[in-house]
Amino acid sequence: MTQHQPSLNRQELESRVLGGLLGAALGDAMGAATEQHQIDEIIQTYGGLLRELVPPPADTFSESDIAGLVTDDSSQMFALAQALVDTDGHLDDETWLRTLLHWSQHSPMRLQQGPTTRPLLEALAAGESTDDIGIVGVVGRSTRKLASMGATNGAAMRVAPAGLVHPGDIEHAVRLAWLTARLTHDTQIAASGAGAIAAGVCEALTPGADVFSVVTAALKGAALGEQIGRREGRCVPGPSVGRRIEMAIEEALGAGSLEQALRDIEASVGNSVMMVESVPAAIGIFVAAAGDPLACAVGGTNIGNDTDTIGAMAGALAGALRGHEALPQAMVATIEAVNDEDIPALAEGLTAIAWRNLQEKGGAQ
Repeated sequence: MTQHQPSLNRQELESRVLGGLLGAALGDAMGAATEQHQIDEIIQTYGGLLRELVPPPADTFSESDIAGLVTDDSSQMFALAQALVDTDGHLDDETWLRTLLHWSQHSPMRLQQGPTTRPLLEALAAGESTDDIGIVGVVGRSTRKLASMGATNGAAMRVAPAGLVHPGDIEHAVRLAWLTARLTHDTQIAASGAGAIAAGVCEALTPGADVFSVVTAALKGAALGEQIGRREGRCVPGPSVGRRIEMAIEEALGAGSLEQALRDIEASVGNSVMMVESVPAAIGIFVAAAGDPLACAVGGTNIGNDTDTIGAMAGALAGALRGHEALPQAMVATIEAVNDEDIPALAEGLTAIAWRNLQEKGGAQ
């Protein structure tokens, strides 16, 4: 555990766990209204940066007349949280597979599944082999999958609970992140991106954590995740998630305003569904927003393209760092009212697991 202070109070821990879930949901729900749009288009539509929850319009994946409804990003995050609670923190591959299959068949958000998750879960649900999904060629006995298969951001958008149950424990958070990733995203790029978010979240829960310590942990998680992915998964061509995170941080620190940071981050690292773009963008926004949950949601919402996912990841980091009291309570009330999940109950269950893990390491009071 990172040694900022000798111990952590359970009430503060629960506030930060709840903050992580709600921060992700806020960024996700706000960003749903601007997905696939470009920053200038967003500003023109809303008369400036969008800073509130509005119903997603018809030209988004989340078309709805309900403001505050989350997308598949937070819906899968909640499913992971529930699976961890149900298994008392001892999640395994079989249980996670059942969880994802149930989500893919019954969740109202299932039609929003991403380009990697959808074909894999559809095949698994039908009892079909996934061996040929994404195959682009056969050379002798070897096959090669599309580089994009497993390099999109689905593993990182839902991963926050892996950090929430392991406060300050980067190694265990990243290992759990890989377990939740590899079923659908079995590459070193996915492992690195999911590891970065999980590690940043787990550090955010620790006493004395700040923006610097969170991004330092995220970089460590990216490196460790990449190592695990290279050893246990597929290696695909693509940039380093860690190096892209460093670029995004540099852009955030050099910008004179949040809007300028968004423009600079988009220009340098991108804002698409690819892991090497959206995870660094989220961490850059977290830095530009100085760890403020609402500013992170606004940043993710207005950077354009994969706004809901970027907002969810940045929001998870900020909410875990600042606690649920730092979130705009009127927006939180809207999110809790329009979504089916009992988010405080999920937070309570995750906190029980996190508290036990802390006690076992001597970091709780």
